[in-house]
Amino acid sequence: MSRSTPAFRLTTGVKRLYLLRHAKSSWSDPSLADEERPLAPRGRKAAKKMAKELRRREIRPKLVLSSSSQRTQETLELIASSLDDPPVEVEEGLYGAGSDALLARVRAVSDTVGSVLVVGHNPGLQDLALRLTPGSERLIEKFPTGALAAFELDAES
Repeated sequence: MSRSTPAFRLTTGVKRLYLLRHAKSSWSDPSLADEERPLAPRGRKAAKKMAKELRRREIRPKLVLSSSSQRTQETLELIASSLDDPPVEVEEGLYGAGSDALLARVRAVSDTVGSVLVVGHNPGLQDLALRLTPGSERLIEKFPTGALAAFELDAES
């Protein structure tokens, strides 16, 4: 793919779904609840690289759905400049959500929205990605922190 070519070409009836696992979190303060853990220095560095890659691939979601956890919020903050300022919905229900809940939330998005980025956690994101690409060896192996899965779905809604 050339640098000037968008990652996907949107045609009538096609929707894009991006699943982004938060960047690497810190475990340095054991007194913090899991939802309150911040990014590790390595995670902040990776999120900045992720922002450059999103920009390079011209990934511009029309809506962002994000978990309310500290690490997803920090990841989103570090990649936000690459996203062309889409509306962001921070939802407590996405923290720890399984693939069924994630899929239900994505299905509830207005039909007028052509692309959605979900920023969240494993195992839910990995399980949803596997449902959308059954048998994917790379996804079965792992869906690491900072991973992005991109889907082009031939659907009106």
